[in-house]
Amino acid sequence: MNIDPVSDYLTRIRNAVVAGHRTVEIPASNLKKELTKILFDQGFILSYKFIDDNKQGVIKIALKYDKLSQEPVIKKIQRISKPGLRKYAGSNEIPRVLNGLGISIVSTSKGLMTGKQAQRDNVGGELLCYVY
Repeated sequence: MNIDPVSDYLTRIRNAVVAGHRTVEIPASNLKKELTKILFDQGFILSYKFIDDNKQGVIKIALKYDKLSQEPVIKKIQRISKPGLRKYAGSNEIPRVLNGLGISIVSTSKGLMTGKQAQRDNVGGELLCYVY
């Protein structure tokens, strides 16, 4: 049984990047699917596929690497709000990540979105993670 699915998701991606894998498979949930869509839209992953296996389902993610240097696009992926200590921020308190080069992912009342989208929509929420 997994206590924190978001931390598990981020750790699987982090471990795959460090090991140099091209793909990673993660057990699916609606929250993880939304996280994957945000990472794809922001250009941190190459592609993804939701596979239905008549159980929970699987998300297969193709990680993105630089064509010339073969460096991973995801340099750091860090969990902010943890089950033991939740971190919330209002729309005007959402921090910039790496001076605007990274993204923060926020769980709001309107669903998951990046910190910039949350500021634009004037909604706050729980700071899930930073990616850069």
